[in-house]
Amino acid sequence: MSGEIEWRLHVDPTRCIGSGICAGVAPRHFVLVDGLSRPVAERIAADESVLDAAESCPVEAIVVSEEESLRRIAPEG
Repeated sequence: MSGEIEWRLHVDPTRCIGSGICAGVAPRHFVLVDGLSRPVAERIAADESVLDAAESCPVEAIVVSEEESLRRIAPEG
C-alpha cells in the first residue's frame, strides 16, 4: 500500500458488552451486530478515531495493532 501505515482491528466477542461507544466514536470502523461490536474491516489505514474507540471501550474489548509486526497500539497497557 504505497507506504501507508496499516493497522489491524480486533474486537473480543467474549469481552464486548455492546455499549456502542466505539461505533459512536469511529462509525466508519465499527458497527453493532446482534448487540456486539464488530470491525467493519479487519485491516485499515491508520486512523486516530480507532485509537479513541479502543481507549473509550469500558471493557477493553478492542485491540488495535500494527499490521506488519502485530505490536499492540491500543489500548495502552
